[in-house]
Amino acid sequence: MLVALSPYAQFQPSCFHLVKMGFVMGCTAGMAAGALFSIFSCLRIGIRGRGLMGGVRKTMMQSGGTFGTFMAIGMDI
Repeated sequence: MLVALSPYAQFQPSCFHLVKMGFVMGCTAGMAAGALFSIFSCLRIGIRGRGLMGGVRKTMMQSGGTFGTFMAIGMDI
């Protein structure tokens, strides 16, 4: 992605900035997908209350971290 240089000090994003942006986007998308899948699966097997919240939190963090890592690698390539 090229950014046009102008006299107003716009700059082209660095590689680290692109990787960081890819990780944040992937983490957000992964956490949203993890929330949906884990809520449905926990409710289907009958988990309620604190068990539901713990399961949803764990799945959101795992899927967010995994998808964020793959998106960061993809943005680097």
